[in-house]
Amino acid sequence: MWKFADDIKLIGPAGTADQVGDIQIDLDKLVNWASVWQMSFNFDKCKVMHLGYNAASDNVNEYRMGGHVLDVIEEEKDLGVIISNDLKVEKQCAV
Repeated sequence: MWKFADDIKLIGPAGTADQVGDIQIDLDKLVNWASVWQMSFNFDKCKVMHLGYNAASDNVNEYRMGGHVLDVIEEEKDLGVIISNDLKVEKQCAV
């Protein structure tokens, strides 16, 4: 997990059912931690991105936070850098 100011990134392999389950468990722990500390997540801003060469856009893994299904995205702008699921830099270079 990476934290920066009000931003958290949960990263892990999701190639097997056990790994997908581990990520969901970690998401549940984050929601519980936030609740204990009287904090909350804006679930509309929470997203899933499958990264790397084998990151299929039709990946059927579904993740939830607080009962909300997280949207799967193919790219996101983070601290001014465009990150795409295929890790190519062409969109950043076009800016």
